[in-house]
Amino acid sequence: MLTKPHDPDAKLWYGVNWEDWLDDGVTIVTSTWSVPTGVTKISEGNTDTQSAVKVYIPAGVEGEEYIITNHIVASDGQEEDRSIKLKIRER
Repeated sequence: MLTKPHDPDAKLWYGVNWEDWLDDGVTIVTSTWSVPTGVTKISEGNTDTQSAVKVYIPAGVEGEEYIITNHIVASDGQEEDRSIKLKIRER
């Protein structure tokens, strides 16, 4: 699991690039992000590559750690998850 520092006042995009996992010609059909209580998901979506997805996360509570998870469904029917741990620390 990837760990990222996140300032309590930061408003940042986080993403997952699925290119290495997807077979040739397979694209992302749906992408959803799960975020824990205390984190607000402002926006989510695919990039123009159809193999990368992103989510916009604003702020967080100092000292907390949050795990955000991306779930995708691929055009060939496969499904998979990837998670990112956000460590909320003053930077």
